[in-house]
Parts: sequence; structure tokens; C-alpha cells
Amino acid sequence: MATVRLPSGPLTLADRRVWDKPATPFQTRLAYAAAHVVADPRAENSPGAPAALDWAATLAFRQHLWSHGLGVAEAMDTAQRGMGLDYAATRELIRRSAAAAEGPIVAGVATDQLAPGPVTLDRIQRAYQEQLADVLTAGAAPVLMCSRHLAAAARDAEDYLTIYRSLLDISDKPVVLHWLGTAFDPALEGYWGSSDVDKATETVLELIAANPAKVDGIKISLLDADHEVRLRRRLPAGVRLYTGDDFNYPELIRGDERGHSDALLGIFAAIAPAAAAAFAALDRGDLDEYDRIFAPTVPLSRHIFQKPTFYYKTGIVFLAWLAGHQSHFTMVGGLQSGRSVPHFARLVELADAAGLLPDPDLAAHRANRFFEVMAG
Repeated sequence: MATVRLPSGPLTLADRRVWDKPATPFQTRLAYAAAHVVADPRAENSPGAPAALDWAATLAFRQHLWSHGLGVAEAMDTAQRGMGLDYAATRELIRRSAAAAEGPIVAGVATDQLAPGPVTLDRIQRAYQEQLADVLTAGAAPVLMCSRHLAAAARDAEDYLTIYRSLLDISDKPVVLHWLGTAFDPALEGYWGSSDVDKATETVLELIAANPAKVDGIKISLLDADHEVRLRRRLPAGVRLYTGDDFNYPELIRGDERGHSDALLGIFAAIAPAAAAAFAALDRGDLDEYDRIFAPTVPLSRHIFQKPTFYYKTGIVFLAWLAGHQSHFTMVGGLQSGRSVPHFARLVELADAAGLLPDPDLAAHRANRFFEVMAG
């Protein structure tokens, strides 16, 4: 039996759980996993240094996601946009992932090639357009991410509408809009022109209503399930709501008699085998099995995404290391320091309970080495 010597005492890991991979694409929902990046552990990768990636391991992880029937959401905040991943590495990441794609791929468009600090709206618009061209050239579908620069520079809702309309006009593919809340990035306070969520929602709906053929959907990451449902019910026909709610995703994807959310989630990078099995159950109409599979993943997700939420990437990478998807626990920008030893100990317990440690012996070996060094 594989045993982890946690700071609180020994934990005997459950036997390996084998998850079936889907034989056909999911029929009832679209699902994307926002994928993390694997740092090159022999490179600098210190805070402020240009990101150096292990390209083979980074792309292998994406193949893992595609093999479970999930699409890949590339170069999103899970990949440390704005938290260590510079735009030169981002552009190369999108190019390589799109070229290697074995399933659906969307990719983030932002303005993070600009230096921090005040920037004109015109320069923000050009920065967005530059990144949009990079994503379209690579062959991925664009996700228009929130911009810290725009949040700082915009005077009102009309400034947001002007920028976003220009991007919709030039994109030759429908885009996914992305509304990221302040739990994920405090610099985005007041996005869409107001700190009042209801007023901001009206601006978003105005943009979509005027351009329904140009908008594939909108990803909502506000961690407010009731707001997501209200917005979902007001979207034009054919425009999807992609949940980014890593606290309440099972119920939002399950839906109700008036509709459901599709998914674009960071937690799916950590729970891909379970998520695939849950979607297969949903396709069969087996809602009890769907609920049973997802239930133990929710405490794990809520733990990984606990405050300060923007450090959730650290838990995602730690679990990828324990699960054998990479050979080390080093992150770009030194972000492996973003969580505490008690946080990692609880993460091991919850991942084990959810059946997400595919090789218990390997997971125990790596966890024991980690806790020996970090906790003595």
C-alpha cells in the first residue's frame, strides 16, 4: 500500500482507479480544459525572468487532455498569463499547441505584450489586434481575455464596446468573450465599465446582441452561479455560456429545464479523466452517475481555488507532478511558492478521495520527498 507521510500523520492512498477514455466526442456539451505550462526546471524561471518552458512536457499534457475528449483552452490565465508567462513564450505556446492539436483548441487574446502602466486606448486596441492576428494565424479560435490595461484606461462602458467591436469586426472566426472576476485578478475591478455586476452585464449583453454571429459564447469566471444562470437565460439563441465557475461547475453544466452551461475550466486540467467520465454519463442520460463522479471533485476544486484564488495554478501544477504528467514541481516565475505546506497536504487527501492519482506509488514517493524537504 502506498502511504504519504503528511505533516498531520500518515495517509494510505486508495488503489489506482482506471478511468475509461471516451470513444467518441461528447454529444451534449462542449468542454475545454484551460491547460497549465510546464517550466524548464534547469532554466532561470525566477520572478521577472523570461519564461523558459519544457516544450515536450507542455505539449504532452495537452495530448493527455485531448485523449480524454476535452478541448484545450490555450494560453489562458491557467498558463500564468500575467503571472510569469511573457508574451514571446505565449505566442510560441499558441503556435506549437495549434500545430499539434488533436482536438478542439481555443487560445487567449490579451494585451500583455504591453509594459505595465498607463497606455492609451488606441495602443490597447492595437495590442489586442496584434494578438488576435497571432491566434488566427496559428489556427486556433480566439478567446478575448480581459485586459488589465483596458481596465485601467477605460472611462466608461462605451470605451469597452469600442475596443471589443473593433476586434469582432476583424476576426474571421467567432470569438469567445471572457469575463474574469476580481477573485482571479484584482486589477480587473470595474471591467465592462462598472463595479456593479448588473450594469456590467447590460454592457456585455449589448455587445453580444449587436454581434450574435461573431460571438460563439462567453466564459464567465465570477464564481456567482446565480448570476451565471441569469445571464445564460438572456443570451441570444446560438450563443453559448461557458462556465468558468470552479466552485459550482457540476450544477451549471448539468443545467435545468431552461438550458445549461458548457465549460471552459481550469480545474478540468486537474480532473480530466473524471470530467470525461462525467460527460460520457451525461451523454447517456445517466444523471446519477454524472453527479456521483463529479461530487468528490468539487471539494478538491474549491480547495485549489481558495483565496487568494489567483494562486490556483500552483495546485494545478502540484497535482500534475503527483499524477506523473511532469517530472518536477517548478513553475515559471517561481510560482511554486504560491501555496503553503498545509494546503498541499490537504490537496493530496482530496485528490486521493477523487481517484485522481493514477499511480499511487509514484504519487506517494513524490509527495513524501516534498513534505520531507518542506516540513522536515
